[in-house]
Order: sequence, then C-alpha cells, then structure tokens
Amino acid sequence: MMGSVFDFRAQLREGCRILEIALEEEAVERLFVYFSELARWSRKINLIAKGAGEAEILENHFLDSLTLLPLLSNPEHSHLLDVGTGAGFPGLACKAALPKLRVTLLEPRLKRVSFLRHVIRTLGLDGVEVLAGRVEDEELLPSSSVFTHITSRAVTDSSEFLRMVSRLCSTETRVICMKGPKWRAEVQELGTISPAVSFQHINTMKRELPFSGAKRALLTFTRDH
Repeated sequence: MMGSVFDFRAQLREGCRILEIALEEEAVERLFVYFSELARWSRKINLIAKGAGEAEILENHFLDSLTLLPLLSNPEHSHLLDVGTGAGFPGLACKAALPKLRVTLLEPRLKRVSFLRHVIRTLGLDGVEVLAGRVEDEELLPSSSVFTHITSRAVTDSSEFLRMVSRLCSTETRVICMKGPKWRAEVQELGTISPAVSFQHINTMKRELPFSGAKRALLTFTRDH
C-alpha cells in the first residue's frame, strides 16, 4: 500500500490548499504518521476498504475528514463525538490536525479500537478518548455527557442518526451529518423522526473533494428542545 512514488505530504498540502484549509507543518507530519500506521496495520486487519490506493485513501478518508475543520472554528472550547469512527475518520484526523480539539471516538470493533489507541500513543495526543461500544450504551456514554459537536461517517440514514444521538444533545450541540450528492432527499425525509425529538436543519456546507471532484455536503442540525 505504501509506495515510493506517492508523496502523501505534498498531496495533503495541495488538497488542503484547494479546500482552503490551513494546516500547520506539525499537523501535516502527524497526519503522515497516521497514514503510515494505517498502511502498516491494514496489512493485518481490515481497517478500510480493501484495494484502496494511496491517493484514494488520502482523498476519501483524510481530506474528506478535514472538510469538518471549518465547522470546528473554536477547538479549545469544542468537544467532538465521532460515532462509529472505524479507523478514526473523521474524528482522529481532525484531532491530528487540531491538537487542542477534545475528541471522543466511539467504535465497537476491538481491533479498530486497538489501532486507534496505538495511533494516539504514537502521535502523543492528549484530550482524546476511545470508547469501545455503541452509542446506545447508556453506561458507556451517559446522557449527561456534554458534546459541542457530534458526527459520524458510519451512519447513512440522517433521521436514524439524529434519533440515536438525541439523548446526548443539548440545544447548543451541533450534529453534523456528512453526506454525498443525494443529501437534499434526506433533508426532505427528516419528518420521519419522532415528534418528541425535534431537530432543526440550520446549515449546509457544500464541498467538492479536490482531486476527484466528488460532491460532499455537511448538514448541521440543532435540537429545538
């Protein structure tokens, strides 16, 4: 998976330039180490889709995750929950880019949890916690938990995701659904959420991934009551 031709650092810088995302050199280096560890561990365990090339991993996992950064403009006072983070996307990628951001990574598969904890140790990150389990687990993730932002790339149905995380949301929490080009249809179907759980769609940030041109939309919701 790792090759001598592909220059992750250069492609990451160029992708962020196109996306107008500012990255410090220390962040570029942390993301490169993360990428290298992902490549090494992927030879032994299933972390991401098999057969993905290096350029595809950079764009579809790292750069796609970093599109969240403009919505985390005050990292010192933000706490992001990433539900079903898998190999750490988007939460750990955002943490590597913004080390002052507080992050909780939720992942039920123990091999992936081991990988996440290894990367956190390798990068020397603090203010990041990995929880092995599911979002419905009240004992693991009490309703009293406070998050400023909640997101996931693992849940395809926005209505279901909002229902799942509603107990963790105050009226100040921003729930960010990372969607593809069919996001408008999902917004129209949001009326299927229980009337007791009322969310308002307050913002849509549309992006194109820099090399493939793939369309993305970040939908932000807040709870009404």
